[in-house]
Amino acid sequence: MAFRILVADDDPHIRDIICFALEKAGMKAVPARDGAEALRRFDEDAPDLVVLDIGMPEMDGLEVCRRIRKFSEAPILFLSARDEEIDRVIGLEIGGDDYVTKPFSPRELVARVNAILKRTQAGLKPETGLMSRGELTLDPAAHIVALGMKPVALTAIEFAILRILLARPGVVFTREQILDLAYGGAIHVADRTIDSHIRNIRAKLLAAGCDNAVDTVHGVGFRIGRCEATS
Repeated sequence: MAFRILVADDDPHIRDIICFALEKAGMKAVPARDGAEALRRFDEDAPDLVVLDIGMPEMDGLEVCRRIRKFSEAPILFLSARDEEIDRVIGLEIGGDDYVTKPFSPRELVARVNAILKRTQAGLKPETGLMSRGELTLDPAAHIVALGMKPVALTAIEFAILRILLARPGVVFTREQILDLAYGGAIHVADRTIDSHIRNIRAKLLAAGCDNAVDTVHGVGFRIGRCEATS
């Protein structure tokens, strides 16, 4: 069955280009003209991934993302204008998986979509047993993360990054290594993206009671922390 991709953008020309490129790549595109319609179509069509323009009027893409994240961890790929860097960073921190800046190549966008779907679907494949450190457990097969008895909801890319760090405790991964392992090296992603995802992972685990999930080694990169509950 073809992947269903929700495409939300108020510009009909851009929306049509994206939908055409996705359909040509063998996916089913579900168009939405604004944020309200995007939420409605999300409920109706249960898409596998959302392509979401940040700069929509009335209800922008950031607000749509916040509402979706209240009940779903479906991957979200943001579209943003070049002068909206701060919005892109915020988008990643509130649960976005990746972003593409306008103007963009439809071919690049499809590559990004495929890369995210590949990571997401990898969680459905048989894997080895639980990974753990301190009170943190990660189940690759079930795509579940928990701190003690508290479940922690992570997006697909956040899950992939945490899994990379857990796989080799004590090893410091550079941003380039994390980019290559998490994104497959198929596309260019800025270092700032990794920093945003790390902040998001830390914030979610802090909310569960752990303030030592990921260590920063200044000038080098990141490694898994003690992962002990502090509250």
